Amino acid sequence: MRIRLFPLAAAALCLPLFALAPAADARAGMGSSLGSRGSRTYSPPPRTSLTPNWTRPMDRSMTPRTPSYASPAPESGFSRPNFGNSMRPPFAMRHPFLTGLAGGFLGAGLFGMLSGHGFFSGFSGGGGSFFGFLIQVLVVAFIINFLIKLWRKRSSNNTMSSNAGGSGLFGAAGGASSPFTSQPQQAPSQGVTLTPDDYSTFQQLLINVQAAWSAQDMISLQRMATPEMVSYFNNQLSELTSRGARNIVSDIQFLRGDLAEAWREGTITYATVALQYSAIDVTTDSMGNVLDGSKTERQTITELWTFLRADGRGNWILSAIQQAG
Repeated sequence: MRIRLFPLAAAALCLPLFALAPAADARAGMGSSLGSRGSRTYSPPPRTSLTPNWTRPMDRSMTPRTPSYASPAPESGFSRPNFGNSMRPPFAMRHPFLTGLAGGFLGAGLFGMLSGHGFFSGFSGGGGSFFGFLIQVLVVAFIINFLIKLWRKRSSNNTMSSNAGGSGLFGAAGGASSPFTSQPQQAPSQGVTLTPDDYSTFQQLLINVQAAWSAQDMISLQRMATPEMVSYFNNQLSELTSRGARNIVSDIQFLRGDLAEAWREGTITYATVALQYSAIDVTTDSMGNVLDGSKTERQTITELWTFLRADGRGNWILSAIQQAG
């Protein structure tokens, strides 16, 4: 009897854990990174003001992964040598100046030893002179280290300013007329120029894709996304249906946007854009009971959407969704 009651007791103890489980992402894409970005599918998009950290790599893509993406990056000549996991050096001089300084210091001592005058005789004749020299070395090393840190800090600030330079592409919510600026913007690669109409299209596609997803309107999704993305949406909606659930994303409010990169491959133009929006995201059963999300509390979401279009013809369509870190 005790053996039979044990599984029931264990299940009862686990119920609070399920009750405290966080709501799953159920919007279009269901919180996954999926789709294709041409030859850049497995390369992380550049950071933007909305995505200053990392971007989740593709969970699913029909683009084959080439060996070049898996090859390790070459090490710089000043990088830390690889000693393996079993042994580590007692120290590592990562800067060439400091490395040369330490080498000269050691070389002078070795010269004194080889001459038969002791390790410290390579510097000068007296111990006081050696300590004076050591103090000078420490002062010079401190100054050099300070200058290196100052230079790195300025370089980091310049990089952040460069990454945040695209923040004006979409403007903040609550602007005079549109969250997009009125001036065309230059994409950061290959001279691809995007216009305010392009950004308005991206914003509208975000809203329309979520609306078609909520209505389970596959015909509309086929007009707004690549066949690959439509297949993912169809599989996700089928999974929800098999669970007797339905997800509805409503009252979408576009907040901000930022261009990550735009480029051209052959006759296809790509644009990866960081999109930040808020919405009511709720999943219910067939009786309308809430399974995940909330009918009243808004969620703020930041994702990177990649769009593509044929040059000179056709419209922008969705080709990938990636989650921001």
